[in-house]
Amino acid sequence: MTLTINGEKRTVVVDNRTSLLDMLRERAGLTGTKKGCNQGACGACTVLLNGRRINSCLTLAVMHEGAEITTIEGLAKGNQLHPLQQAFIDQDAFQCGYCTSGQIVSGVGCIAEKHTTSPAEIREWMSGNICRCGAYTNIVTAIAQTAQNA
Repeated sequence: MTLTINGEKRTVVVDNRTSLLDMLRERAGLTGTKKGCNQGACGACTVLLNGRRINSCLTLAVMHEGAEITTIEGLAKGNQLHPLQQAFIDQDAFQCGYCTSGQIVSGVGCIAEKHTTSPAEIREWMSGNICRCGAYTNIVTAIAQTAQNA
């Protein structure tokens, strides 16, 4: 199949039962997207599919021929971090770091969707991403900061 991953057109051979998550990690070599629950409950596998947030563990790769996928690796421009990546650092919005890639990608989607008018709205629209370490306050602050500066 051929699709655009992080701005680069790529051809990847996959079995028709392969999830988008497994294709990204195992075939495309992009391991920043994490496999958490593998059931769509935790959000660790969040990527942008044609600009919209999805749990990549819940969809088959072959369903997205020709799609544009953005993973955590595709947010930075060279050595310049995406503003939300920098805000996560500035606000100490991660602890163990496992959920961080999904949180950041989902946060980028949340900002693009303009669901950032209040901390309560951010929490609601980020509710599909679980942080077992409990860094929610700092995550919300990082998203609000980035949305304000966008």
